[in-house]
Amino acid sequence: MATDQPAARRRYAARMPLEERREALLDAALRVLVRDGYGQLTISAIATEAGVTRPVVYDAYGGIDPLLHALLDRTQQRAADAALALIPTGGTPVEIDRWLVEAADGFLQAVQADPETWTPVLGLTDGAPPAVRERIESTLVLLRKYVAEVLRTNLDPGAELDVEVVAHSLVALVQEFARLLLSKPDDYPKERLLSAYAGILALRHP
Repeated sequence: MATDQPAARRRYAARMPLEERREALLDAALRVLVRDGYGQLTISAIATEAGVTRPVVYDAYGGIDPLLHALLDRTQQRAADAALALIPTGGTPVEIDRWLVEAADGFLQAVQADPETWTPVLGLTDGAPPAVRERIESTLVLLRKYVAEVLRTNLDPGAELDVEVVAHSLVALVQEFARLLLSKPDDYPKERLLSAYAGILALRHP
């Protein structure tokens, strides 16, 4: 029987410059990743999240592997930039206890301000492949190196401390605080975490 109903139109993505499209797709991919884990990060899921068709994603990135690498590059760079901005450069002298608390505060603020970036960086996303874990570790190695340098520059030369081990411990502690802040914000607000951190630092002053 004939019908006057028009045929359903295919949905087309709004035109935009390629770099803008790529950024929008990475934003969509990050939302999928944080919400559903690495196992659900597919071209179809990203296209649906971005409100486009699969060919739009393929045109921008060629496939899931190049898109994932681009997402890892961007996420790693954002995380490293935010963290390294809190570290004095060029041997700038600081009051070490005050700096450690202020740096922890700044780091937790950065995590609160951009939870989608930090959720996978802090290992809170399910199913992270080895390449992702290697990226995370390389960022942590860089942070430990810079924290150790600040300690080495500002601690009493007579202090018998292994600055590499201390830096490793401090970074791990603040990293765990950030995980608690994201995963259980009602139980572990930033103020509680910072108070505990300051208390731990005070223990080295009998």
